[in-house]
Amino acid sequence: MLEILQYGFMQNAIIAAILASIACGIIGVYVVVKKIVFISGGISHASFGGIGIGYYLGVNPLYGLIPFSLLSAIVMGLVSKRAKVAEDTIIGILWSLGMAIGIILIYLTPGYAPDLMSYLFGNILTVPRSDIYLMIVLDIVIIALVYAYYKEFMALCFDEEFAKVSGIDVEKLYLLLLCLIALTIVLLIKVVGIILIIALLTMPASLSRHYTNNLRKMMYLAIFFGAIFSVAGLFLSYAFDVPSGATIILVMATVYMLHFLYDGLKPKIAG
Repeated sequence: MLEILQYGFMQNAIIAAILASIACGIIGVYVVVKKIVFISGGISHASFGGIGIGYYLGVNPLYGLIPFSLLSAIVMGLVSKRAKVAEDTIIGILWSLGMAIGIILIYLTPGYAPDLMSYLFGNILTVPRSDIYLMIVLDIVIIALVYAYYKEFMALCFDEEFAKVSGIDVEKLYLLLLCLIALTIVLLIKVVGIILIIALLTMPASLSRHYTNNLRKMMYLAIFFGAIFSVAGLFLSYAFDVPSGATIILVMATVYMLHFLYDGLKPKIAG
């Protein structure tokens, strides 16, 4: 199996998996602790509109994806906080709207969109070097912002009322967190695709939470789990010639379920 490492596409895939794991490990912890999985799913699916814009304008779909994802995150954050309609209803509407915009724009684009399925279901084996550089930049931005606002994000996630009393602009901080989720989604698109993003964003973080309550340690563990599962799934997908994104999620879900099954049986075994 190790001989496949000599291929450039496999080297790019492993680097992409690690870069994506860094982002999803850090931001996924906030998603799990703050319990905003549903709104994260809404952002990821609404971001499909950005892919449609990229195809329609004839540019790299990622360049359409970044601004559209950020806009979707801000709109969802503002509407969910300020609208009188139920939050899940608003998110569902915006989720569907983003997907609809993407589908219409891709339909209106002349020719065939050859990479469309890779954005829906992921195809990490086709990640070019240019996307690697973009992923590095996005990782740096995410790490820098989380480092700068680490204490504020901690207050927001664990005690929002305390954050307000402390003078923190909770709404702006919440919107910033959603924007970081949007950037993380951009990083994960080519790894597992829009359909499976939430699994990669939440499972490593959820698993890490089982071992520690320290936020920083949770992030390190989530990054480690994400990288290990992603690389393992990548090798298995290559070995069995099956879709990489789905294989990564299957590996992750299998380990996740076995871990909690063992954890549930452990008292009975000990007894």
